[in-house]
Amino acid sequence: MIGAIEVGLLYGIFALGVYLTFRVLNFPDLTVDGSLTTGAATAAALIHAGQSPLLATLAGGVTGMIAGAVTGILHTKGKIDGLLAGILTMIALWSINLRIMGKSNLPFLREETLISPLREAGWMGKTWYVVLIFLVVVFAIKLLVDWFLSTDLGLAIQATGNNEQMIRSFGVNTDGMKILTLSISNGLVGLAGALIAQYNGVADISMGIGVILVGLASVILGQALLGQRWIWLATLAVVVGAVLYRIIIFGALRIGFNQDDMKLMTALLVIAALLLPRWGFLKRIPSFKNRGNRRPEPTPQPAAATTTGA
Repeated sequence: MIGAIEVGLLYGIFALGVYLTFRVLNFPDLTVDGSLTTGAATAAALIHAGQSPLLATLAGGVTGMIAGAVTGILHTKGKIDGLLAGILTMIALWSINLRIMGKSNLPFLREETLISPLREAGWMGKTWYVVLIFLVVVFAIKLLVDWFLSTDLGLAIQATGNNEQMIRSFGVNTDGMKILTLSISNGLVGLAGALIAQYNGVADISMGIGVILVGLASVILGQALLGQRWIWLATLAVVVGAVLYRIIIFGALRIGFNQDDMKLMTALLVIAALLLPRWGFLKRIPSFKNRGNRRPEPTPQPAAATTTGA
């Protein structure tokens, strides 16, 4: 269970990136299937070259940003459909990732990583110390995302996702907003990929296949439970959803499911998270009743003064 929470927190960073495009920008970005591996491949290649693990991890985030920018440019400047632009970038990244690693997988054997001290201390999956460390890192990134979305630039990005024509009429460069958001989103995804590879002890070319579904499951599952009325609550829900997803997968494996069933389990989780609120299932639970639909109580009106005749 502790190991599932650790992995869930790392995927919480990935889910925050998916949230920026899927919810904030309203953009179906499939680049993440490739940029997650790009971040992992970049970090692995640099660590094997003797670079600092921290520098290698940050470089993984930078290469993810470049991948996101490519998708944004293809969509905005090349006028390619957003979904197709993401697919094209994702396909191209497969070959690029192989070039970066030089082979299909790059394990961390004796190399020093950011996770090595935790592993050498015997804390991985056994104590809550690692969970606490990961929690601090993830919440620092979450707070940074909250702050960014509350700035003028972040508000312009939100407006671009809500009503592109309206915000363009105010002189906002919506193409620039899309490119920037896709860059930041995939930067978070690349950063998550670098950390996940170091946690797993290997960067593998196939680690990003179908991972968009994991991100969507985290976003939809978390926000189905906590809602998304405020930005801070929406980002918190994303992180909670990522952890909850990993716990559900852990429980499924314990009761007899195998790894081959995980894609099916993920699809079913997303379907359930989408359909249950629409069917009113969650509203039957007292804590979910009328969530987000509460109306203010009517203000009592003063009694009219009475007049008496002579």
